[in-house]
Amino acid sequence: MLQSSVVSPLLAEQIWQSPQNDGLQLRLATSKKDLKAVQRLRFKVFSEEMQAVFPHASMGLDQDEYDAWCEHFMVLGGSRQKVVGTYRLLTPEQALRLGRYYSESEFELGPLDHIRHQMVEVGRSCIHPKYRQGSAIMLLWNGIANLMRLGGYRYLLGCASVSLRDDGVTAAKVWREAQRRKPQHPEVPQLIPHHRYPVERMQSDLPARIPPLIKGYLNLGAVLCGEPAWDPDFNTADFPVLLDITQMPARYKKHFGLED
Repeated sequence: MLQSSVVSPLLAEQIWQSPQNDGLQLRLATSKKDLKAVQRLRFKVFSEEMQAVFPHASMGLDQDEYDAWCEHFMVLGGSRQKVVGTYRLLTPEQALRLGRYYSESEFELGPLDHIRHQMVEVGRSCIHPKYRQGSAIMLLWNGIANLMRLGGYRYLLGCASVSLRDDGVTAAKVWREAQRRKPQHPEVPQLIPHHRYPVERMQSDLPARIPPLIKGYLNLGAVLCGEPAWDPDFNTADFPVLLDITQMPARYKKHFGLED
């Protein structure tokens, strides 16, 4: 059974319709059946696209101990309204009950202790390849914005994964971008990874694109706040990302209903 939280009862009955009339809907997972559908999509996307290894997976599900404590937004699409997109969120209240954030398995979060009470962790984002035109991710961000607003939260923390299957070319591009932006945010604490990915090896100048998820975070005003951690199961370099929604560009605040 999903653990109860402070915010989910306020959103449990909410359904968001895509403004693009493409039939997509967004709502929270409210049952074990919903959660398994979310976990099935995650397993499919991560195993096929990242060749991720799930040590504790069974029956084609990506599941871990954090799932029961998180809110899971799910995008439904197609004639059978199957789950085609998802994002999970761990509120500070639930993190306190659980005793930790998922990110603490990858980074030392001590520098963020003073904002924990206002910090929501996001993760396990994935969208079915057929639904990556933009409306699915915007629906998911609408849900996230509503949860932040209702809970009175200010910060979003996440681990943005970059596949290393291209020998680190894309990760090197992301790291260069992080270094370029760092002087603009000298006040942002730098998080230290437990299992550091050797950034000194990321010398590639080969052309690469910043992954859409990370580009989306940066467009919203998020900051890459430290060197990446290495996740051997997913074979990814995981960059710590922090977003202060008060620093979000005005047009996004307006779009998501987060104006002061």
